[in-house]
Amino acid sequence: MVIGIGEKVHVITRRLFESDLRRHFAGIVIEVADSSIRAKGFTFVFDESTNEFVRREEERVRIFTLTDAGIVINLLPVDAQLSNMKYQIDERGQRVVTDGVTFSLNISEFGSNR
Repeated sequence: MVIGIGEKVHVITRRLFESDLRRHFAGIVIEVADSSIRAKGFTFVFDESTNEFVRREEERVRIFTLTDAGIVINLLPVDAQLSNMKYQIDERGQRVVTDGVTFSLNISEFGSNR
């Protein structure tokens, strides 16, 4: 299996239309079966009024299929602190997701602040 139990993931759900909700998920893999993973973590939703990703407070368990072309899965470092994850704009104007301590992942798709 490409992804194993205990690995941390950042999942981006691709939008099909401009008006689709922008959703991301960050969590730890708790189960692996065939071409699917079950992960426990936090959902982030883009708030267009503030131009920011907002974390939902409650932890969720989500299932992702690894064959779904509608998602992008990034592996996070083992020591990433999921409960501290936040989105911010870096010094180059690029959107990054970071735990503020151990890692920073650039997720800008088309340039600055999108």
